[in-house]
Amino acid sequence: MNFEDYREYCLGKPFVSEGFPFDKSTLVFKVDGKMFALADVDVFNSVNLKATPESSIEMRERYSAVQAGYHMNKKHWNTVIINADLPEDLFFKMIDDSYNLVFLSLSKKRRDELTLG
Repeated sequence: MNFEDYREYCLGKPFVSEGFPFDKSTLVFKVDGKMFALADVDVFNSVNLKATPESSIEMRERYSAVQAGYHMNKKHWNTVIINADLPEDLFFKMIDDSYNLVFLSLSKKRRDELTLG
């Protein structure tokens, strides 16, 4: 996994924006202004992704690459170590799940506004 593949995958999702709200090296991906993924562009060795509390516990128990979210709410965020013991397809699924959690947390009215344009 490299940074550009990760970035392109995140940007390929509908209604996603990217930016540097914290500092010049932490790239954050948002859907309608709400974060779903972030990583350091200078040292790309991990990604923070949102998850359900149940999923977080399960993934942390199964994979050493999945840890409690660094500098994030440990209940709702995981830090995923790149190129560790997590299969790449599962990494992409975790990005999908993170995006979906955030998108579905938007009000139905807002989701409709976005999807109907």
